[in-house]
Amino acid sequence: MEQGQSQPFKAALWMCGAIASFTFMAVAGRTVQTELNTFELMFWRSFLGMLIVLAIIRWRTGEFAAIRTRHWGLHLTRNIFHFFGQNMWFYGIAVIPLSQLVALEFTMPIWVLLLAPLFLGEVLTRRKLIVALIGFIGVLVVAQPGVQPLSSGHAAGILAAVAFAVNLIFTRKIMLHDAVLCVLFWMTLSQTVMGLGLSLASGFTWPSLALSPWLVIIAITGLTAHYSLTSALGLAPAMLVAPMEFARLPIIALVGMVVYAEALDPMVFLGAAIIFSANFWNMRGARIRSRA
Repeated sequence: MEQGQSQPFKAALWMCGAIASFTFMAVAGRTVQTELNTFELMFWRSFLGMLIVLAIIRWRTGEFAAIRTRHWGLHLTRNIFHFFGQNMWFYGIAVIPLSQLVALEFTMPIWVLLLAPLFLGEVLTRRKLIVALIGFIGVLVVAQPGVQPLSSGHAAGILAAVAFAVNLIFTRKIMLHDAVLCVLFWMTLSQTVMGLGLSLASGFTWPSLALSPWLVIIAITGLTAHYSLTSALGLAPAMLVAPMEFARLPIIALVGMVVYAEALDPMVFLGAAIIFSANFWNMRGARIRSRA
């Protein structure tokens, strides 16, 4: 995007929507897991999301030709990793402080750097290795091994970031061929099937009526979060959007403190700042190389 076309104010409004969506999804996801496991949560999230996507397609186009694709392999691979990452993310929000999970989630662009040579054939340069090293220093600051016990939630946060990185790489490939609504439809359909199959294998539990509003919130925010983030990136360069996303950390930390009595740990903010600085340095370098 050319600088003259940038619309940072509109991008900031969309980022507010993305941050609000991710925050509501985290609170709803933790609430739902008092009764359901992550497989059941993902089933209901994907099933309700699929109904919403179908309604949007019907309303906007009047037909379902938009969901046709010739790239089944790309969609399947992307959705397996996304399904795994979402399960890890929902598990993480239930067992570690929300601020820690979000800080670990910020390592996703670093994993894209490390995995792009494998999936996209890109060169792993010395600069990228330094960026990854700085990012992992930030992870150590957030997790504080030796100072506080590491848990499965920390591992889940890292695994979620890795899976989201692979998901992003395959999303880039798919978007060369298919539209957003097509991607969303096959994502929700395939993850409905995966969630149902694993739920039945682990002993399916019907949610209570009291959980229904929370499941609807998860389904809606799961779509609005990514739509808002994509819209923001369409209105302003990543160099401007990325600092806006960093605002998600203090907001989710305050929510964790108010709603769940979680302590505000300054080391989490310091580690997240290190991770963010590594990401921002890499984006700045990429932009300079692009101009050159």
